[in-house]
Amino acid sequence: MIITVRDESTEEERQEVVALLQSYQYAPTAVRTQERTYFVAIGSADIDIREVGHLSAVADVHRVSDVFKLVSRKWKATPTVIQFDEDTCIEEGGLTLIGGPCSVEDEDQIRRVAQHLKEQGVGLMRGGAFKPRTSPYSFRGHGLEGLKMFHTIAHEYGLRIVSEVVAASHIEAMYDTIDVFQVGARNSQNFELLRELGNVDKPVLLKRGMSGTIDELLQSAEYIFSHGNEQLVLCERGIRTFETATRNTLDLNAIPVLKEKSHLPVIVDPSHGIGVRRWVEPMALAGIMAGADGVIFEVHHTPEQAASDAQQTLNFEESASLIRKSRAVFDARCQL
Repeated sequence: MIITVRDESTEEERQEVVALLQSYQYAPTAVRTQERTYFVAIGSADIDIREVGHLSAVADVHRVSDVFKLVSRKWKATPTVIQFDEDTCIEEGGLTLIGGPCSVEDEDQIRRVAQHLKEQGVGLMRGGAFKPRTSPYSFRGHGLEGLKMFHTIAHEYGLRIVSEVVAASHIEAMYDTIDVFQVGARNSQNFELLRELGNVDKPVLLKRGMSGTIDELLQSAEYIFSHGNEQLVLCERGIRTFETATRNTLDLNAIPVLKEKSHLPVIVDPSHGIGVRRWVEPMALAGIMAGADGVIFEVHHTPEQAASDAQQTLNFEESASLIRKSRAVFDARCQL
């Protein structure tokens, strides 16, 4: 059960809600976000929710049978919108494009990619400064100094920054240089990191784990929401299967399932999802037709020389094609 608390209610009125719930052997947990205060009540006894709804502290009450509750669509009919400015947002029924290199390499690279994205009308730029790599000998990013350089150049072009956070200890240092914290597949169940991101008043883009189920992704999102941050975006980025022809298997099934289960926007990452450059565009278009609210993809001025993910990174011509066709497919989807 989820109870939305009236902002103007007193502590005494809120304690009346707690006392009623406890009388039915429900365990209420207070959740205070940047937006509202909620009680998440767990229990199995029969209770007439109208009895709860009549209490003076209660603005709204819903039964939610899902294990994940705050991210469930069963209680929040209005989809979550991540609003950056008048022209840039991530929302259900929209199409937000996020492009950029896998990793931040140098000033020339960032400036070239930022110029390309600006010319294509893309408002969000991705780029990793802290790179969790499978091999300890692979390029692992330039860290905070690289991120500061990325911030300076991207904002010259009016672009918002999406960058991966790999440790809870990095959050404070990264805070002033990025607009969206990205949680990568390897950290999708790093619950300490997720809990700390709940204390942040900036959006979090949460990717699905390489072997994670849809419900596990939603439970991870619940960790962040339940610790205070409602600004969440879910990302399907492919899962590891027995197939070896591609890097991962992009699970397009997840897009309509997630959108039915949750009020959070859902985007797709075809670059990691398939891992082969020539197939990134068709999978991006398929993701949009499946209902994705956005696409995040990798682009570099010379992909063959990229420090990481060269095999799946688009060049500028390929990126421009993906952007143009994505908008055309989105327009077609809107006509269906």
